[in-house]
Amino acid sequence: MSEAPAPLIFIIAGEHSGDALGAKVMAGLKQATDGHVRIAGIGGPEMAAQGLQSLFPMRELAIMGLLEVIPHIPRVLRRIDETVKAIEAARPDAVLTIDAPGFCFRVAKKLHGQGIPLVHLVAPTVWAWKPKRAEKIAKFLDHLLVILPFEPPYFTRHGLETSYVGHPIVENPAGDGAAFRTRHDIPADATLLAVLPGSRRGEIDRLLPPFAEAVARLARRHQGLRVALPAVDSLRDRISEAVANWPVPVTLCDGANEKADLFAAADLALSAAGTAVLELVLAGVPTVAAYKVNPVSYRIARQLVSLTRYTLPNILLEAEVVPELIQADCTADRLEAALETLLSDPAARARQVEAGVRLKEMLGGNDTAPSRQIADKLLAIAGECAKSRN
Repeated sequence: MSEAPAPLIFIIAGEHSGDALGAKVMAGLKQATDGHVRIAGIGGPEMAAQGLQSLFPMRELAIMGLLEVIPHIPRVLRRIDETVKAIEAARPDAVLTIDAPGFCFRVAKKLHGQGIPLVHLVAPTVWAWKPKRAEKIAKFLDHLLVILPFEPPYFTRHGLETSYVGHPIVENPAGDGAAFRTRHDIPADATLLAVLPGSRRGEIDRLLPPFAEAVARLARRHQGLRVALPAVDSLRDRISEAVANWPVPVTLCDGANEKADLFAAADLALSAAGTAVLELVLAGVPTVAAYKVNPVSYRIARQLVSLTRYTLPNILLEAEVVPELIQADCTADRLEAALETLLSDPAARARQVEAGVRLKEMLGGNDTAPSRQIADKLLAIAGECAKSRN
């Protein structure tokens, strides 16, 4: 008898964090099938490293902000139609969309009812804003994979099959800090600040100026301060130009391949509020989180969001573990003061390190790695689809 054809999984990631998750899922699929799997879709450099040939460059979808997206709407709409047509032509055994609901859910709605299982990874934050989204997505998704332990009830109450799989971020490998410092000529005794201004152009433009002034002020107190900044390829030139006149040596490193080593080498971090903050805390790096968007976008969002905390470590632990400096609070003096506290107060550093240990236990899912759990769910769903077609 001939071997059954390898299942075809179409994966869509719309931004850098989704690309990282997608790469872990691809690795899990290969492990679960001994490589007997076909993968197509849209992704960035990390998924490309796992062998994906992206339908088009993922960076076209990495747009943030209510107003910022408007000029790009015609192109995004074209890409939605292109993606739907590619999936209809390929007839995959399952489609996995990862986060990026503005793009992914529009694709899913157009595919609903065509006999292709639609699975989404990373739930919309209905616990933070627009709770009615849970009922809406239950009408066009077949299965939701959530990465936070408290999320399933928000969706199962609307009839959407939902599985908590743990957070794949806990699988991030430990880095080699000494090797990073040697590779980039950073003295072993130098204070190293990791700066992560985000992976979108708008984040870079808004956050790097206050970050630059905060670093300049911190450098006056700490002689020999060094900065390392992971940069995705698409923004490397822009970031390089922005940091050219910083008053401290700045090392630009590979955002995809050197991040773990950077986290192991860093004494503290200044990061855009987002997935990176959770990554840093899990890696044991004391961190200050910050964020700014267009003022009009912020005013609109404040009317919709019910959160009092903005970063996942603080939300999950229900405590102000990571300093959050958002919008008007994202100023050089406040950033510098928060960083100085982490440098000078051992208790403040210890609280964040302890929080990282607690978070890793909370987000591990169970004894099976989250990426493998996701792969197993996808393959089971794809298998049922294949049976129904035969």
